[in-house]
Amino acid sequence: MDILITIQHPAHVHFFKHAIDEFEALGHEVHVRALDKDVALDLLDEYEIDYEVVGSRGDSLAGVALSTLGIEYRLFRAARDIDPDVVASIGGFEAAHVAKLVGAACVVFTDTEHATLSNALTFPFADEVATPKCYRDDAGGNHFRYPSYHELAYLHPDRFDPDPSALDGLPVDADDTYAVVRLVGWGAAHDIGDEGLDGLTDLVGRLEDAGATVLISAEDDALPPELEGYGISIDPHLIHHVLAYADLFVGESGTMASESAVLGTPTVYVHSANPGLMRDLASFDLLFGYHGEHRNERATDRAVDILRSTDADWKARRQRLLEENVDATDVIVERVLAAAE
Repeated sequence: MDILITIQHPAHVHFFKHAIDEFEALGHEVHVRALDKDVALDLLDEYEIDYEVVGSRGDSLAGVALSTLGIEYRLFRAARDIDPDVVASIGGFEAAHVAKLVGAACVVFTDTEHATLSNALTFPFADEVATPKCYRDDAGGNHFRYPSYHELAYLHPDRFDPDPSALDGLPVDADDTYAVVRLVGWGAAHDIGDEGLDGLTDLVGRLEDAGATVLISAEDDALPPELEGYGISIDPHLIHHVLAYADLFVGESGTMASESAVLGTPTVYVHSANPGLMRDLASFDLLFGYHGEHRNERATDRAVDILRSTDADWKARRQRLLEENVDATDVIVERVLAAAE
C-alpha cells in the first residue's frame, strides 16, 4: 500500500516514527509531508525519515488562513501524484480534505477537545477519528476509542529506554534533584485566548529553596530576560531522557506535561484548558492540573510539596497506568491498515 502521513507539529514525529518503521517492515510505502513547525524537521532528519515540506503556518489569523490554503494545495498535488490508499494525521484538516479529493481512506488521530475549529473542519471528512478512551467529546459515528495515549506510541517502555548520557552538557546528572519548567509561545490556533504560568521568578526561587536545580525549556521568546541563565538548549530528540530523570515537571505545555506523566515524573500542569487526557492522567496521581484563578499560587505550592515529599511511590503509579493502557503504536498500525481494507 501507499500510506501518506502528514506532520504538523514536532510531537507528531514522535507519534508516527515507530509506526512508519513497522509499515515499511511490512512492505508498505510511506510518504511523509511535513509543515516547517518548530523542530519538526530536525526530528525527521534525526530519525532519518524521508519527507517533503508543504509549507508553514502564518503568525497572524490572516496569515494562518492564507498559509492554510497554500498547504492544502501543495498537499493535494502531492497526494494526486502518490495516489495513496490511506492518509493518516493528527488533527490536520488539510489531510482529511485532500484524502476525500483523491479518493483515499483517512484516519485522523486526536486527543485535543479544545481544538474546536480544527476538529469541526476535520471530523466530517475522516473515515475514522481515533482518540484515547479519555477523550471527552463525541467525534461522531466514525469515532474509535482505544485504551492508550498518544505519548505511549513512543514512551511506552517497549519503545523507550532513558539514557543518562543524554544529560551530558546540562548542569545536572541523572541522580541529581532537578525540576524542568516548560514555557510555550502560545502561537498554536488552539492556544488563542489561553494562558499559563506567571510569577516565574517566584516559582524558580521556591523550587530552588526546596532543593532542586531548575532547568527551563522555552519556546520562541517565552523565557523572561531575568531567567535566561536557567534556559537549556538540547537536541529535541533528547528531551524525553531529561524528563524521565527529572524529579518534577512544571509547565504550560500539554504535550510535555503528558509526556512527563507517562514517564512517571510528577507533573504540575498550568493552563486555561483541562482536556480529558489531563483528567485521566490526574486519576493516576501523576499529574496535577491547575486552571483559573490563583492557579499559579496553587501550582507552586503543589510543586514544592512534591519536591519535599519522601513517601510518594511514583514508579508504582506509573506501573498502574501502564497496566491499564496499551502501546499506542500498535493501535496506529492496526487502524491505518484496517482503514485501507
